Formats: sequence, C-alpha cells, structure tokens
Amino acid sequence: PLTTKHTIRLRCQKGIPPSLRGRAWQYLSGGKVKLEQNSGKFDELDLAPGDPKWLDVIERDLHRQFPFHEMFVARGGHGQQDLFRVLKAYTLYRPEEGYCQAQAPIAAVLLMHMPAEQAFWCLVQICEKYLPGYYSEKLEAIQLDGEILFSLLHKVSPVAYKHLSKQKIDPILYMTEWFMCAFSRTLPWSSVLRVWDMFFCEGVKIIFRVGLVLLKYTLGSSEKLKSCQGQYETMERLRALNPKIMQETFLVQEIIELPVTERQIEREHLIQLKKWKETRGELQCKSPPRFHGAKAISDAEPYSRKALEPSPSIILPPGTTLSPKGRKTKLLKGNKRGGQGKSTPVNGPIPEENGTRTLLEPESSLLHQSKESLSSQESEDTYL
Repeated sequence: PLTTKHTIRLRCQKGIPPSLRGRAWQYLSGGKVKLEQNSGKFDELDLAPGDPKWLDVIERDLHRQFPFHEMFVARGGHGQQDLFRVLKAYTLYRPEEGYCQAQAPIAAVLLMHMPAEQAFWCLVQICEKYLPGYYSEKLEAIQLDGEILFSLLHKVSPVAYKHLSKQKIDPILYMTEWFMCAFSRTLPWSSVLRVWDMFFCEGVKIIFRVGLVLLKYTLGSSEKLKSCQGQYETMERLRALNPKIMQETFLVQEIIELPVTERQIEREHLIQLKKWKETRGELQCKSPPRFHGAKAISDAEPYSRKALEPSPSIILPPGTTLSPKGRKTKLLKGNKRGGQGKSTPVNGPIPEENGTRTLLEPESSLLHQSKESLSSQESEDTYL
C-alpha cells in the first residue's frame, strides 16, 4: 500500500487542484507552521519602517513582475502593494541578506495564491529551506549549483555537455534566472504551476531536473547543434527555448522520468564544494543546509497539532448544536433552517475517521481524490 508520503508526491506530480494549490503550498513548505509559531511577527515587520536603501530598489522592481496579470497591472494597486509589503518584511526579517531582485517573481507567484502574511512565510521557507544562500550578496550558492547542474548534465546529455564545454559557456550565464526564480520567468504559466507543485513537495531536485530537461532537448543532439555552432548562437537558443519542450504535459513527464536524486545532488555538492575551496578559498556566505522537500522540512521542525489547525471560514453562531452525523444544524433559538451539508469549515481539513492525521493530511485527503492528471490551463489560479 502507498504511504501518505507517496500519495502526496503522486498528487503533486499529477497537479494540485487549483482551488487547493495555495493551501497545499503552505502545508508542504512548512509556511503554515512557521506562521503559527510566529503569530503577529509579519504585522510587526509590516508596520516597521524599512531600510531606505532596499525600499527604493523594491519600489522600482514592482511593476516588472507579471505586468499583464490583473493583480499587478495597476501601479500602486493591491497586488503591487502586497508585493512591496512582503519584500520589505523580508529585508527586516533577514537584514543581513536584504533584498535580491529574483525574490520579487517568487513572492509574486505566491501572492497569486494566498494573502500577504502567508506568502511571506512561504517566501521565508523557500529562501531558508529550499534554496538557502541563493539570495545572499555573493551568489555563491547559485554558482555552486551551476557547477552541480553542469556535472549532472554530463550523465544526462553528453552531447549538450560537450558542446557547452567546447564553447566555454559558464553555467551561471544561462541557469541563474532559471534557478533563482524557480522558472517562474522562463516557462509558460501552466508549466510553472506544475513545476512548483512538485518543487514544494520534493525540493530542489525538481529545479535541477527541469534545467537538465531543457538543456537536453535544446542542445542534446548533433541535429539541434547545427544551428548553434558558436557561443552567441548557443546563448540565443537558451534564451529563446522551443515552446514544445516547455509544454506542460511533455515537460512534467520528462521531469518525473529523469533519474536525478537528492543523493546525487548532495554527493556532487560535496565534490564541487571541495573544488571551490581549492580554487577560490572558503565560502564567504555560509548557507544553512538544504532541505529536500516537504518531508525533510516536517521531520526537522517539530510542530504542535494546534499549529496545523486551519482557521475556520464558517463560524457558527453561539448556541448552535450539531446532530451526531453532522448532516443538519439545529439552532437553539427556534430557527430550524437546515445546515449546508457537513459542518466542516470550507478551508478546514477533512477529519479522519479515527481522529488522527499527519502533517500533510489536511491537504492530502483532498489532493488524491482525483486520479486524473489536472491541467492548469483553464485556471488563472489568482488569489483575489
């Protein structure tokens, strides 16, 4: 029988239903628990005056994030205001890191699915657990991951590896935006959502796999290389990827089937770290260890059961009693209007029959009801 972990992973691979995506991301990332453990912290940061040197830079970046999306289209609109609040709060939460431009599209995607406070804590989890060191000043973590990606490419597509080596194209030239923005500025929207579903569940290996798939299908055969003989042509090809290889169904299947594991990434990380120290000395920014997905994060962070209780969306008036089966609502004041089905809160978890559930089960019980693969194309997934 499948364990809860496998069930959740399968559901995330098939695509989280749009109506649940925002909540699922909060549970998977540990952002939900982080928010409960730091109640009131975001409001405190939100009210505090930010550092002027970051505020100016953030302000200039706001209109560049998804300018055609209804949330961010208006200068000074609610989307841009929330984006400013989330990014400013992070500079106060981690003043030693401050603000990095690549955080803006990450925060914008989160805000399309959840309110500002929840988006802030999901951003914290991405920056600290999923991609630690990516947004620090020296960008050492991203350079290291570029070397890891290039080394893994040797196994996945020797032809692409040989071509990039011959052209002396450093990984940092083509993979920085891919990785730092988690492909939110590279892939079509429906593919971004599917990649993020898997990324929140399984961690950074999904980002590596996407990068490897794109390189393999862009530069992985002599036929493909005919039209990009030089360095300039190769870079142009990587900047203007073929839409067919980024199409949701094709890309997701390739990601799932590519055998690149956490163990391989960690082993390669140690090799590249050793090379770095031999050639460039010690890292200037010591990053915390990377967590490979939701299971690793939940195992490492003890949580209280209370932290996982969602706030009810429907609060019954005082004096309301429920029948044992929960099918009808009786009001003591003589109002005999029936309830609307079960009394479970709209945003609440589905209770287990035996009264127990694991960290992710509030989502998982809903997430794996459908066996169908869900396409995201019909939905804009906008949080309003």
